[in-house]
Amino acid sequence: MAASIETTTAPPVAPQAGGRLGGRWIDDWRPEDPQFWEQTGRGVARRNLFFSVFSEHIGFSIWSLWSVMVLFLPEPVFGIDPAGKFLLTTVPTALGSFVRLPYTFAVATFGGRNWTIVSAALLLVPTIATAIVFEPGVSFTTLLVVSCLAGVGGGNFASSMTNINAFYPTRLKGWALGLNAGGGNLGVPVIQLIGLLVLATAGADHPRVVLLVYIPFIVIAAVGAALVMDNLTTARNQPRAMREATRQPHTWIMSFLYIGTFGSFIGFGFAFGQVLQNQFAEDFATPLAAAQLTWLGPLLGSLIRPLGGSLADRFGGARITFVTFIAMAIGAAIVLTASRVESLPLFLLGFVLLFVLSGVGNGSTYKMIPAIFRAEAMDAVGAGTDSAAADKQALRMSGALIGIAGAVGAFGGVLVNLAFRQSFLSTGSGDGAYMAFIAFYVVCVVVTWVVYLRPGNRLSGV
Repeated sequence: MAASIETTTAPPVAPQAGGRLGGRWIDDWRPEDPQFWEQTGRGVARRNLFFSVFSEHIGFSIWSLWSVMVLFLPEPVFGIDPAGKFLLTTVPTALGSFVRLPYTFAVATFGGRNWTIVSAALLLVPTIATAIVFEPGVSFTTLLVVSCLAGVGGGNFASSMTNINAFYPTRLKGWALGLNAGGGNLGVPVIQLIGLLVLATAGADHPRVVLLVYIPFIVIAAVGAALVMDNLTTARNQPRAMREATRQPHTWIMSFLYIGTFGSFIGFGFAFGQVLQNQFAEDFATPLAAAQLTWLGPLLGSLIRPLGGSLADRFGGARITFVTFIAMAIGAAIVLTASRVESLPLFLLGFVLLFVLSGVGNGSTYKMIPAIFRAEAMDAVGAGTDSAAADKQALRMSGALIGIAGAVGAFGGVLVNLAFRQSFLSTGSGDGAYMAFIAFYVVCVVVTWVVYLRPGNRLSGV
């Protein structure tokens, strides 16, 4: 029998039940109940959100590790050309997108707290492996394998977002998911700043310093999750949830849109330093020169993501997403123009705009996901379905969709890096890639309007 709780500051925490792993489990979780939320839910949700952000932040740093490591690979010493370096940043992006699906299932299977402990600890594998093999004379194949291992950091996002989605009421999901994701996204510019600091102080011969900085933080993330976080029984989706989500048209529409927002953010974040060195070789002749600017775009894009979620809470995710894609097409056109006239200031302006706008779009698209299923659940209530059952189904389906959209969106980062690699191989510039980005953003504008904003659409408020 569960122990009684005398205070209203914490929800009932059940002892271990059959069929689930140990750890703190909360069985009574009603975030849509205003009284429960004010008396109990808010504090617990914030506590879990804090360590979710921290763990996801470290995961993003390790996922984007090789956007920094390639700066420690001078071609005369390691013999790796620009195309090879683009490949080293592509493979962790690919694995990161792939593992997001099982990471989403893991929350439902093991519990959000339990899986955060495991996923944080797994970050030690690529970090230690890179520290062991990274030295002159190592084969390119070995570097490819080790860089691929860093992809496990990309999975943390999906499990973290699925977990936090279950903690917050619908009216606050945009803010909570935006803050969770934005804090995680900050891992990209932070590791790039650390790489810049190492290059400026220790020099290009000491890449292991970057890795040694992160090992204790990985341990803190795992131990902190064990001590602070909770598992929610309500987050235990049925095994068929993902299968059902794949049959929902909105799953693939939202995944497509997320390619345009998050795929752009992570793809540009991984590739920007190499793009600068290839596009403006005279201005960025050394890795240190490129590293001085590569962190700026990911930093702004990460910081702005919670604002995208908040704007979506206020005006609707579809409206913010629609405007964002129009602006992103304009930003990509600025980058293309700057490339053709060889204007570095205009080039930097265009890319910073793309980073910022992708951050806004990341927040607004993720707000749309629970809002879509909440709207459909309300339709079901109108048709005679029990409201509690409808809320449970909405949470179940949105959790599955978050995992799928996160995986597909992350694969957009692979496409961005491959587009840059092919463009530079074929023409010596990124112009071909920039034109492809413009075309894609225009398609996203059309899709958002037709599916979610067209007059008379029952989902126009999402």
